[in-house]
Amino acid sequence: MIEVQSLGHTYESRGASSRALEDISLTVAPGRFTVIVGPSGCGKSSLLMMMAGLRRQTEGVILCDGRPILEPDPDRVGVVFQDANLFPWLSALDNVAFPLMLRGVPKAERLARAAEMLDLVGLAHAGARYPGELSGGMKQRVSIARGLVQDPPVLLMDEPFAALDEQTRMTMGEELLRIWSKTSKTVVFVTHSLSEAVYLADEVLVMSAHPGRIVDRIEIPLARPRTYEMMAGTVFGQLKDRIWQQIRSQA
Repeated sequence: MIEVQSLGHTYESRGASSRALEDISLTVAPGRFTVIVGPSGCGKSSLLMMMAGLRRQTEGVILCDGRPILEPDPDRVGVVFQDANLFPWLSALDNVAFPLMLRGVPKAERLARAAEMLDLVGLAHAGARYPGELSGGMKQRVSIARGLVQDPPVLLMDEPFAALDEQTRMTMGEELLRIWSKTSKTVVFVTHSLSEAVYLADEVLVMSAHPGRIVDRIEIPLARPRTYEMMAGTVFGQLKDRIWQQIRSQA
């Protein structure tokens, strides 16, 4: 579903250049849940934004469903950011429906689709609430619903749970896997949490420090559905340690 070929990126600022990403090639098969981890500043979020068409790479090609990503394309790629970025003057339902309004979808249809997505993320009861009336976890669920409302086959998620407390973060991870199992989306998820990476992923891509490169690709052999009890297991610990050793050696 996603193919990145020989991608590189150099930032230019005030006559100086900085190499951010170097020779990245990867594939993500349809329906897979891929997690990207790496040291701070290694370019994880930049790579994700290039996959979304929100930033252009200096070199290389990004294909989604066999076609280049040159600009944002919500028919192919949805994005969920670290901050929920909800409009405070719109209800949860209207926040989810907002992308459809921009595309001229008739009101009845867009509200029906938004309500369906709120139901999917477990917030059917909260459509009339405003962001100020929602908890952090609920806001992120609304943000996920908004990312899904245009039904893209690919969902890119940039540390969407980073600002949440540990308990809420674990609950949101469980909810995300439930949503993923129902929608069969291809997910690429960026995180700093190694436990979160192992718990969620089919595979984990480990990036090096500046400039960012893919230095390891780790298949996660844990059965699905995932359970909290797996986190106490030997395999989970070994996978987490392998990721940590890679990151530590690259930092």
